[in-house]
Amino acid sequence: MDWTDEGLVLSARRHGENSLIVNLLTREQGRHAGLVRGGSSTRSRGIYQPGNLLRAHWRGRLAEHLGAYTCELLHSHAADYLHEPLPLMALSASTAILDTALPERAPFPGLFEKLETLIGGLGQPGWELQYIRWELDLLSELGFGLDLTECAATGSQENLVYVSPRTGRAVSAEAGKDYHDRLLALPEFLREDRAIDISRTVICDGLALTGYFLGRHVMGDTRHGLPAARERLVESIRGDRSL
Repeated sequence: MDWTDEGLVLSARRHGENSLIVNLLTREQGRHAGLVRGGSSTRSRGIYQPGNLLRAHWRGRLAEHLGAYTCELLHSHAADYLHEPLPLMALSASTAILDTALPERAPFPGLFEKLETLIGGLGQPGWELQYIRWELDLLSELGFGLDLTECAATGSQENLVYVSPRTGRAVSAEAGKDYHDRLLALPEFLREDRAIDISRTVICDGLALTGYFLGRHVMGDTRHGLPAARERLVESIRGDRSL
């Protein structure tokens, strides 16, 4: 059993003295693990950083075996953001979420393309909003998409400012005024197809919205909830005085 595919590194953990177990999000095979012999050596260490794009050849005696990878580095995305702390944290957060959330060996070609696009745009103006949209897309891909098109209570498409934490549907200002303390904020950039001013409040509201539903629907069965890498990203954005 063997195949060759492109893959983005989601995680790599030590195995034995100098090997790694590497999880890739591949274009055709989905999230797939494999053993890399010698992967933790000084020469190879930089190849298996989260977000890096590899050409991977996997071989196993049986399809259900862990198998072994032989990899070639195509692009070191991690190195691109070494001097940009927040984009680097977003790269780590996105790969950690997928490493936890995706079932193994289930193809998600759309997610591969979207992660590649997200990583390539980190550091560009407005990348924070694109990251939040990427988390929304992930929820949709996994079957937990939010309905932000009309008010759940009235059917109105006007003045949508909340999201119900129970249904994941939008709620208008009028319908939600008596329950606002129990609803999630719906940031303007998710309901308006136009450019808006990026502020720390807008970004944090967006991350709170996607984080709530990721934690409830996607990470609910995991022991520790949302990955620590995502929590570090949120805390760093909250403390970023440049926003």
